[in-house]
Amino acid sequence: MHINGEKVRLNPRDPHFYNNPYPHYEALRQTTPVFYWEDFDLWCYVNHEDVSALFRDRRLGRQITHLKTRKELGWPPIREDLQPFYKYDDLSIIQQEPPNHTRLRGLVQKAFMARQIEGMRPRIRQLCNQLLDEVQGAGEFDLLTKYATPVPVIVIAEMLGVPVEMSPSLLRWSHAMVAMFELGRSSEQERRAVQATLEFAEYIRALVKERRRQPKNDLITLLIEAEEQGEKLTEDELVASVMQLLNAGHEATVNVVGNGVFALMQHREQWDALVNDPSPALVRSAVEELLRYDTPLHLFSRYVLEEGFTYKGRTYAFGQQVALLLGAANRDPQRFTRADQLNIRRPVEDNPHVSFGGGIHFCVGAPLARIELQESVQTLAQRMPQLQLAAQPEYRDAFHFHGLKTLQVAPA
Repeated sequence: MHINGEKVRLNPRDPHFYNNPYPHYEALRQTTPVFYWEDFDLWCYVNHEDVSALFRDRRLGRQITHLKTRKELGWPPIREDLQPFYKYDDLSIIQQEPPNHTRLRGLVQKAFMARQIEGMRPRIRQLCNQLLDEVQGAGEFDLLTKYATPVPVIVIAEMLGVPVEMSPSLLRWSHAMVAMFELGRSSEQERRAVQATLEFAEYIRALVKERRRQPKNDLITLLIEAEEQGEKLTEDELVASVMQLLNAGHEATVNVVGNGVFALMQHREQWDALVNDPSPALVRSAVEELLRYDTPLHLFSRYVLEEGFTYKGRTYAFGQQVALLLGAANRDPQRFTRADQLNIRRPVEDNPHVSFGGGIHFCVGAPLARIELQESVQTLAQRMPQLQLAAQPEYRDAFHFHGLKTLQVAPA
């Protein structure tokens, strides 16, 4: 990392950075808590106060082409080879601004209300136990592939009405598509993302066609019914929504379980406390702390939607991108006591982490993710109290989604 005033050069593909970005964040906080990331033309914020405030500032948004065309913005047209990916990505809820965002989120949010999601807890607990049954007595295993990944993938597939046996394809498509959000992505990542988008969309369209003929009690059927009742959900929007829910429904959750268990193994007294006290209150505070301590998603960008937008005396041009560094904000010592320490007893009311975002784009699946995490962590602690690392893990060469390659563990 090279710091020159407010200008910073930093390679997110550097193993020293993606394996442990937190010392870099603290160095930036001490020298230039608002910096210009020269490599990617981004103004970045690291402090919790700023990240939290800017998430909620409606002068910033995920979309800008609803206000000016790419030509008016001076942007080149979307490359022809990337158009299939952006056709669906641009229609997803997370990329929209009101009024489209309000309409799409309203349709999807009905299925993710906390009261409804709570009713899924027994099924999630059953699934956690079933997966641990499958590895019981088998010796060392990869916690990510055998446990952390199947739980959210199966749950969101069942909610949507996608056959569980499609999970390997869903994972392959999802991993390829989310790589498009990486800083410094390669041409090969782009090619894979486009191919995955085409295959994924074709599969979802076939599933939608089947549900039109034979409705079921699932989210895809509910979205079809909303479309037919005139709530202005086009089939492309329906397909894009399903794709986003499947992608977002597991990527971050898998990383929280993986990163979190790794952290607990490094802080044995914290793991033992969870083993000895499986109360809902401690499990809840532990999950919020794991979300904060090793954040699953580290960067979210926003466009400036107002000419001459000024924040804390700094003015930005219309169309400038501003990046919010969630991982840095969650380790801000001005907001969190002993921010660099894992403390599963940190009171929930004093743990306003930003791992689920904020403002109108606050994660619609947060209630489901929290229950999945609570059940996953609690069940693992109760079933395998002597769990230990079998090998020192490494993080994936990724910055946007921050997670491990593998997590080899031994039950005893």
